[in-house]
Amino acid sequence: MDKIGILLLNLGTPDAPDAASVRRYLKEFLSDRRVVEIPQLIWQPILRGPILLTRPAKSAKAYKEVWLEEGSPLAVNTRETAVKLQALVGPDVSVDWAMRYGKPSIADRLSEMVAAGCGRILLAPLYPQYCAATTATALDACYAALAGMRAQPAIRTLPPYFADPAYIEALCTSTVRQLAELDFTPDLLVASFHGMPERTRTLGDPYYDQCLASARLLGNALGREVRVSFQSRFGRAKWLGPATDESLRTLPVKGVKKVAVLTPGFSADCLETLEEIAMRGREEFLAAGGNKFAHLSCLNASPEAMNLYRALAIRELVGWLET
Repeated sequence: MDKIGILLLNLGTPDAPDAASVRRYLKEFLSDRRVVEIPQLIWQPILRGPILLTRPAKSAKAYKEVWLEEGSPLAVNTRETAVKLQALVGPDVSVDWAMRYGKPSIADRLSEMVAAGCGRILLAPLYPQYCAATTATALDACYAALAGMRAQPAIRTLPPYFADPAYIEALCTSTVRQLAELDFTPDLLVASFHGMPERTRTLGDPYYDQCLASARLLGNALGREVRVSFQSRFGRAKWLGPATDESLRTLPVKGVKKVAVLTPGFSADCLETLEEIAMRGREEFLAAGGNKFAHLSCLNASPEAMNLYRALAIRELVGWLET
């Protein structure tokens, strides 16, 4: 048990872009009490009734729009990140990856790392901004898996890095590079973060404030405004705003005819960035009178991303690694 490991954690994805796979994924995802904080006696009949009977087919169609030959974009990008980080940190550290929902599971990957001799493991949720429905539930799953182990490894966790200079530098460099590749100059940059119910903020979740801080720091680094919005609303509850879809529909009326949207809360491109923003967001903005639209890719496994993750890993492994 003398090896050191890093386990990259991301949200999850269906195994395939079909209704059956999406149904299994949504059942696991939406049964998480960190994600849906409605009493289970009320929520489960709703989930197992109208939601799981109707939503999987619709979501499967959306997944088919973005599915890659190698699999789900989120899985492909996360796996590539792990492979590249392994090359950067060298043989003294074993890098693996897992999904909170779906495969590869956190429990399986942790068991394999321990079986391979990892006695010290850095758990690294790839969420720059802390949210109970993302960071906390991923770590919950890790702790649950560890609770079943006779011989447990020593554990460290990667803290939120929403204001880390290395994160802001990575975002800034990636944004400047992608803007230079466009055939137009955006009137406005929009940073679209995944939405959460407003109730989570009033209960003390720091996610909203951390999103604003990331956008402010990025705007300072770029020397221009970065306007914040929130996407992926679900259900009837009041969500964090302004809503991305509503903002894109109203911007042309306000004179913003050319827009670029980045999604800095997502570490890797996925359904929410590729289908919801790059496809549907584009359609909504152009239909409302916009002239030019661009979706800027997530950090994924880009050079900027790998510089960031290497810096974070080196910092968090101090005392475990000799150099």
